[in-house]
Amino acid sequence: MYAIELTETARLDLQWFKKHEQNIIVDGIARRLRHEPTQKDRNRKQLCTNATADWALRVGQFRVLYNVDVQIRIVSIQRNGEKRGNAFFFRGQKEDV
Repeated sequence: MYAIELTETARLDLQWFKKHEQNIIVDGIARRLRHEPTQKDRNRKQLCTNATADWALRVGQFRVLYNVDVQIRIVSIQRNGEKRGNAFFFRGQKEDV
């Protein structure tokens, strides 16, 4: 089992959402990333090299960007946002990933 940690940026991203949306995201993180966070599937994929994160988890319309330290078994959540088309939105603002 992997431990889950949120960066300060990820916490601020999460607070931006409505409470029921926060619950959906947190439940998705707990359900999908506690075990085998590096297992690729239709909701988890490895991202191309970028400065934000190595992996993305799809939770409905939401995206969780994260890194995994396999050695010490920690999943570090970097950002929480939405994906609209090919663009990522964090706290309502479009950003490149």
